[in-house]
Amino acid sequence: MSHLLHRLGRSAATRPWLAIGTWAALALVVIASSVAFGRDLEESFEAPGLDSYQAAQLLAEARADEGGVTAHVVVEAEDAAAQVATVETALEALPRVLGTTSEVSPDGTIALVRVQYPTVDRLDATDLDHLKDAVADLRDDSSLTVDSVEAGGDLFFAFEEAPTGLGEVAGLVVAMIVLLVAFGSFVAMGLPIGMALFGLVVGITSMKLVTYLIDIPAWAPQLAAMVGVGVGIDYALFLVTRHRENLARGMPVAESVGRALATAGQAVIFAGGTVVVAILGLLVAGIPFVTGGGVAISAMVLVMVLASITLLPALLGLAGHRINGRRRRDDDRAHRPSTSWYRWGAHVTRHATAYLVGAATLMVALATPVLALDLGFPDDGTKPASRTERRAYDLIADGFGAGANGPLVVAIDISRDRSVVGPLATAVAADPGITSVAEPTVDPEAGVATLVAQPTTSPQDEATQQTIARLRTQVLPTVLDGTAATAHVGGQTATFADLGDRVQERMPRFVAAVLLLSFLLLTLLFRSVLVPLKAVVMNVLSVGAAYGVLVMVFQWGWGAGLIGVESTVPIVSFIPLFLFAILFGLSMDYEVFLLSRVREEYRRHGDNTGAVIAGIAGTGRTITAAALIMVAVFSGFVLGSDPVVKMMGVGLATAILLDATVVRLMLVPATMRLLGDANWWLPRWLDRLLPHLDAEPAGEPVEEPVGQSVAVPSSKVGPPAGS
Repeated sequence: MSHLLHRLGRSAATRPWLAIGTWAALALVVIASSVAFGRDLEESFEAPGLDSYQAAQLLAEARADEGGVTAHVVVEAEDAAAQVATVETALEALPRVLGTTSEVSPDGTIALVRVQYPTVDRLDATDLDHLKDAVADLRDDSSLTVDSVEAGGDLFFAFEEAPTGLGEVAGLVVAMIVLLVAFGSFVAMGLPIGMALFGLVVGITSMKLVTYLIDIPAWAPQLAAMVGVGVGIDYALFLVTRHRENLARGMPVAESVGRALATAGQAVIFAGGTVVVAILGLLVAGIPFVTGGGVAISAMVLVMVLASITLLPALLGLAGHRINGRRRRDDDRAHRPSTSWYRWGAHVTRHATAYLVGAATLMVALATPVLALDLGFPDDGTKPASRTERRAYDLIADGFGAGANGPLVVAIDISRDRSVVGPLATAVAADPGITSVAEPTVDPEAGVATLVAQPTTSPQDEATQQTIARLRTQVLPTVLDGTAATAHVGGQTATFADLGDRVQERMPRFVAAVLLLSFLLLTLLFRSVLVPLKAVVMNVLSVGAAYGVLVMVFQWGWGAGLIGVESTVPIVSFIPLFLFAILFGLSMDYEVFLLSRVREEYRRHGDNTGAVIAGIAGTGRTITAAALIMVAVFSGFVLGSDPVVKMMGVGLATAILLDATVVRLMLVPATMRLLGDANWWLPRWLDRLLPHLDAEPAGEPVEEPVGQSVAVPSSKVGPPAGS
């Protein structure tokens, strides 16, 4: 592979406009095709096989209103009942509204108007805009005497886009500053940023075309952008760093690009491959929208890898020696192995046991709160008080009880027995977790009846989950026993509870699949058993620590106010799946980059400790810069108002920070120092089975000037010569 990459790099650097023109043409085709033929992204959170999914299917067959999307408008007034007629008339005039129903609180001060829409696939964001405009008009209507008019509900959940832009821009600005400090050149800073943004445009616009193969959820582009920008800049950073080192050694530009691609480029391919493998492991979860999100993120990472090994070499060839800014071409001081990082590597390897125990204890301590992980889904009650959805949620809870914000919908198949509707309604209403049951609706033609039940507790309350379980396992079976009818509990609250259960059920299988595939991929790259095993264990520690921090911040509220979270919230049910896949893949970036350099040095000199120190010295500065960029990009998403996006931002930023510091710069060198030459042990029978991948271009060994080699015998404790 290295020989092929070497030729590819030289070719792209020699004929840069061919690669640039090809990518430009590809981008135009993708963008034009997406605009002309792209399909809308999916808005549903359905998971076949779940009880709530079966309820939704029954309601869809019956075309019951409860099977569609709802919104609610809440009016607070001294005499709320007198305002309802005007409000309902205005809302029923909106496009695609099927109808409205209303009720007034016992004290008469709060009126709740439920607005019924068809299913989500027949709606779009303009319907939410029309509702917001109508609510604004009602607030300004002088004929109404109201204290406030607020709105919320499923329509907001389906189409409300969290404010974005500021966080992403802030992250990119920090990335630019870090690159400028690291490289000291505007050209060297601009290339990674430009390549990442170009890849982002191609990746995002391609998602409407990918929907012809698999449904992509509407929230996937934002998550894919979060990951794509981070890995794109990181991969470019790795390649630019190695290219500048090669130029400092006196190589011609084309040869330098070729060597950079043959070494760091190989690490990029395997790092990106590990990210893709880890994220595609989401297929094992068996949840369609999770699978679609995983495919979208994987496609984005794949675009970034391809751009890194084809477009970036062309840009490097075009930039020539301008990549170093005003520095003289023979001034290699900025590209020599860092003295400070060399000393750090030597320090850690001298005190390997202490660092191993201390760092491992810290990571385990951070991961321990994961034992209290509570899966659910933040609802309108977890949003800031500045949002109309939160104010509507609070008014509904005050006027009608906490459970009014999360009604349960019981769908009954009565095609073979219609006598069960009355007894079921009575039994459900008698459950201690239910405060009321609306009059049943029956569709004789479809053979479906519907019960809408209001729990006594809020959607996020554990007691509500217990009520759902009790209805399914005790109440419904008792009434339906011996009949031909069937019933299922659905609604948004039940759906999210089911998704949490499905995640917990599938998580072990998913984790096992990702770990196994990643282990095999790293074994192929490093031709070792212990190095991949160590990498897998330490990456699990990084992910576990990220989970622990999420629990501390979002469930326990530690420091939540600092990031704009006003109340504790459960961890979104599918967040652990995505975090594990993404973080496991991203953490492998630094593992592959560091260990590729260690392995290069070990192959040259055969000294394990010296190779570890040299690997730290040669990559410490780059890994630190890359991590700062990743943390900046991911932290930018914490500035948004959506708790889901905040969770992803906090989880990703935390894990990358810990992985690039505690793990890569403490645990990895300490462990490799203690394992010694056993790091590179591979059974002979496995060695014969695995294909060989050269770390340097075949037949073209790298010749280093005197004093440039960073590998030194382990007995030496000073910095490398020439530093």
